[in-house]
Amino acid sequence: MASGFYGQPHQIYGDETSAEVIGLDLNLSSMSCLPFPSLSTLENSSAIWEIPFIDGTRTYKRVKLERGADESIISTNYSLYNGSGSMHSSGFNSLPRIQFRDHISAYTRRYLAAEAMEEAASTLLGGRPEEEGSKDGMKLVQQLISCAEAVACRDKTHASALLYELRTNAQVFGTSFQRVASCFIQALSDRLALVQPLGAVGVTTKTIAVSSEKDETLDLVYEICPHIQFGHFIANASILEAFEGGSSVHVIDLGMTLGLLHGYQWRNLMDSLASPTGQPLHRLRITGVGNSGERLEAIGNELKLYAQSMELEFEFLAVESNLENLKAEDFNLIDGEVLVINSILQLHCLVKESRGALNSVLHTLYELSPKLMVLVEQDSGHNGPFFLGRFMEALHNYSAIFDSLDAMLPRYDTRRAKMEQFYFGEEIKNIVSCEGPARVERHERVDQWRRRMRRAGFQQAPLKMIAQATKWLEINACEGYTIVEDKGCFVLGWKSKPIVAVSCWRC
Repeated sequence: MASGFYGQPHQIYGDETSAEVIGLDLNLSSMSCLPFPSLSTLENSSAIWEIPFIDGTRTYKRVKLERGADESIISTNYSLYNGSGSMHSSGFNSLPRIQFRDHISAYTRRYLAAEAMEEAASTLLGGRPEEEGSKDGMKLVQQLISCAEAVACRDKTHASALLYELRTNAQVFGTSFQRVASCFIQALSDRLALVQPLGAVGVTTKTIAVSSEKDETLDLVYEICPHIQFGHFIANASILEAFEGGSSVHVIDLGMTLGLLHGYQWRNLMDSLASPTGQPLHRLRITGVGNSGERLEAIGNELKLYAQSMELEFEFLAVESNLENLKAEDFNLIDGEVLVINSILQLHCLVKESRGALNSVLHTLYELSPKLMVLVEQDSGHNGPFFLGRFMEALHNYSAIFDSLDAMLPRYDTRRAKMEQFYFGEEIKNIVSCEGPARVERHERVDQWRRRMRRAGFQQAPLKMIAQATKWLEINACEGYTIVEDKGCFVLGWKSKPIVAVSCWRC
């Protein structure tokens, strides 16, 4: 697969902190919800638009309009302004020029986004327009974008019609893009059911409970996809380095390894400690943090039995609390022990609009003065303030993940369907359909995590085990997965599209 598909969507929409994204979210911009026709208005224009694909060295796409200098883009696209193909000159003269230019700029960016997604679908579906099924895939992409725009505009009639047509083309056991489209269709449907009528302010939210199916498929995701195992491997290798020469280590596990019932990460760490080449250790203490005290105790009891079989002195402590309510006194720290904090896919849930929750938690963790903190997070931009930008970024990211599943499992494997619908599909629904406190899948880029950690007082501890990580990948992942060193962090990706990033920090 060509790497062009996995260009960075933020190069189209801009970083969420940038003013370049203003006007893209139809749900937030009243100007964008005027009665304009669809993107076909620009596509059918007599103007010739030359749109090269994303250039990785630039942060924007260049648009060249090949027309006579005396012809204006404004005169070509009257229909963009009133939806009827005509405009009274008096109305045009009374319109502030800056507002009109702002609108044209915003609408052009939407057009560019659609063009980029057409190219993305073409690559994903084989890269050749003449191949069977590729035209249907291109149409599916266009319909998804049109539906997202209609949902953002709270146009229930148009969005419902598009959703009805989309459902007939997106199959759970179809191509990788049909499968990922089925998850986004359900997410758009959920969002459409929650939005208020046009003219109202805000979006209604609901809390989506974690389904039992997602909980059951977590083991499948761990066993089949290398994402979580990669984080565990790098974390354990870093932890072993951190307490080299020490006799006692205390690990605080935020989220207790995602709730995986058997504590796989710490079993692997015990295996390393008990091996002939392992480091002699007097005592290993693990404090698990999570919302379910019963589950924490179950994991702790299994780990105790496993440690006994390895003849390791082991102590397990449970802190039943969400991360936002953690206090330094919740942890029984002992002088002389090496303290390590382990966070696997946890902190992104604290990235709220106010930013205060995450800052408070990071401040509490910094007060503990750990020798090392391991941070594993999805390397994606799913926390932008504008719905359409977030939708496009998620579509790029999860298309890569679903494409990787194609290389690991047959099309009609029920295990793959479970992972896609009940694990990744639930993440997609949260990103697309939820707003406010209900939206917890707020994945951010590794550069943004660097800034957050440094503002909290942490200093980066660069990872240097690239040869060891590459060897692990060759053994544990299929062809197509890559590991890239990025300013001291390791990024696991699928064919140049980043998926998971691991970084280490110290006080």
